[in-house]
Amino acid sequence: MNRHLVPRPGSTALEAVDLGHRYRRGWALNGCSLRVPAGRVCALVGPNGAGKSTFLSLAGGLLAPSSGSVRVFGADAGSPRARATTALLSQDKPLYRGFRVSEILRMGAALNPTWDEATAHRIVDAGSIPLKARVSSLSGGQRTRVALALAFGKRPRLLMLDEPMSDLDPLVRHEIAGLLRDEAATHGTTVVLSSHVVGELVGLCDYLAVINAGTVRLAGPVGELIAGHCALANDAPHPPGSRVAQLPSHALTVTRRGPRTPEELRAEAPAARADAPSLEHLLMAYLLASDAHPYLASDARPLTRPDDDQ
Repeated sequence: MNRHLVPRPGSTALEAVDLGHRYRRGWALNGCSLRVPAGRVCALVGPNGAGKSTFLSLAGGLLAPSSGSVRVFGADAGSPRARATTALLSQDKPLYRGFRVSEILRMGAALNPTWDEATAHRIVDAGSIPLKARVSSLSGGQRTRVALALAFGKRPRLLMLDEPMSDLDPLVRHEIAGLLRDEAATHGTTVVLSSHVVGELVGLCDYLAVINAGTVRLAGPVGELIAGHCALANDAPHPPGSRVAQLPSHALTVTRRGPRTPEELRAEAPAARADAPSLEHLLMAYLLASDAHPYLASDARPLTRPDDDQ
């Protein structure tokens, strides 16, 4: 184990303070604040267009903030110090299509002083990918494996993955999930991955951040978030299946009108009976209520004040 990669207790891997980014069509993120402690496996969840990819691109230094700031282990995202400790795998998984797999791995070794040859080859070999094969001849899942080998091989302190398992079959997803858990547990790597598939998150992530309407709506350790909410069974006049997620300042009712219609969410007085919400129910409540009051656990609140970035 590389001891310098093991995070100090309470240290911060990623911190965004009032982060915003504006494209020509408008703001993709605005007033987005989030802290991810080191050593966590964090799921970044949100609907399409919520700003997840923009957030990861800002944290990876591929985009510059229009407002606010984002730091990686105390260094401005995109700075040489931050880039040396960060790996970002975007949705398109860019690779040189004319390169052979062996050349891709040699390039990774040449560009990264902390390159882990054994880990990179283990990921490629597990997929029975010929080292002499050109990237252009690989399937989507095989290209994802090679891209993951580059990301893991860099041995980053912060590993960010944008929808990393969208083109992988269930067996490979299970294997990659195990690799992510091992990274965090063995090397102290902080992992942030975006996903809209709840099943990928259960048992994999111990930290959660929900982005909706361009800002963070819910964030913190999974266990703490579930403990901080209650789902209340509501009697008539609500249809069967209605549930309530009670927040500190208000209650939210999720009503399922029928098997093929989306759930609706509205403010409602809480009922008398309470249960712990499932992770899926908690996510749905915040995804459907884009105007709900944000809920950030203490671990998820930035330590840096906005004035400190001036």
